[in-house]
Amino acid sequence: MKNVSRREFLRSVAAVGAGAVIPAHTAAQSSTSVRIDVHHHIVPPALIQAWGAQRMGAASANWTPSKALEELEQGGVSAGMSSIAPAGDPFNDPSTAVRLCRECNDYAARLAADHPRRFGVFASLPLPNIEASLREIEYAFGTLKADGVGLFTSYGSKWLGDPSFNPVFEELNRRNAVVYTHPNTANCCRNLIPNLGDGAIEWGTDTTRAIAQMIFGGAAARYPNVRMIFSHGGGTMPFLVERFVGMARSQQYASKFPEGYPAAASKFYYDTAQVANPAAMSALTKVIPVSQIVFGTDYPFRTAAEHVKGLKECGVFSVKDLQLIDQNALKFLPKFRT
Repeated sequence: MKNVSRREFLRSVAAVGAGAVIPAHTAAQSSTSVRIDVHHHIVPPALIQAWGAQRMGAASANWTPSKALEELEQGGVSAGMSSIAPAGDPFNDPSTAVRLCRECNDYAARLAADHPRRFGVFASLPLPNIEASLREIEYAFGTLKADGVGLFTSYGSKWLGDPSFNPVFEELNRRNAVVYTHPNTANCCRNLIPNLGDGAIEWGTDTTRAIAQMIFGGAAARYPNVRMIFSHGGGTMPFLVERFVGMARSQQYASKFPEGYPAAASKFYYDTAQVANPAAMSALTKVIPVSQIVFGTDYPFRTAAEHVKGLKECGVFSVKDLQLIDQNALKFLPKFRT
């Protein structure tokens, strides 16, 4: 595809989905404060068409830009970083993944262009297709001017940090990219407990597997320029920290982790989505500093107001800490400063 300017691209897609993206003036930001939601899902029309409303679930199927903007206002959120709602892995069909990723990324870019500074773009990649993912990285950053990429913690039977993903991480490292991650269900672990959705238990575990693979597999050290965000407070990682600390001290790993496991884990960021409670936040802050916690909501499945209330009332954070959590993402998303 020949290179085009972002302005030309946005003009070219103006007619596509025009009825789905509301005018920018509809919802003006009501507050001058900064609160960045790094875990803010959108549902492009292409995703509904590919999966079907029933399969997506009511929260996703009923998503609209106007409802998303209303959510930002009600939760005092200055900007939502858009990523694809996790209906399993929507890109797991190799025959449609490349096209569907492109259509979703185009839609996210249009939404961000129509509502400057209210929405950001974490572009999807069609992993595990490495060549197509490298092309989409070029398109996302070169044409769409995306703020980062959104990856799942696992693809099939491989977790982030697996050597097969090295070419993608090499390119992301070269670009000093922000990489937001969302849990997925690996091939090993689908429907392990009937009538209990994978999101209830398995997704937190899948996040932990990806963190462990990134750290103990060496990818975190090989790609230090990649700023990674793990969802849901790092999943079960804080509760397994004693085992990870012990591994880092073992003969196998001690030379690679002279400062121990917490120092390695503290190079990542962790969002607050669905973990704004005393137990989870107490555990997380015993492993990593508040400087590495970023605000996230899991909208449209949960609201910002719920998380603001939960973080305030959990008894873990000071007023200054809460402000840091709202704004820590500005360290890697500076354009969203007021």
